[in-house]
Amino acid sequence: MNKVVIVTGGRRGIGAATAILLASKGYRVCVNYLKQHGAAQQVVATI
Repeated sequence: MNKVVIVTGGRRGIGAATAILLASKGYRVCVNYLKQHGAAQQVVATI
């Protein structure tokens, strides 16, 4: 079974840290954001 999570506000702060942590634990992560596409892309690149 695949583990999937959606992290709202995943482009910075607690949201970004949560997305990165969950990815390191084997989750497939959807990074959701409203603004600052570049910041969200950086989190995705880190993942």
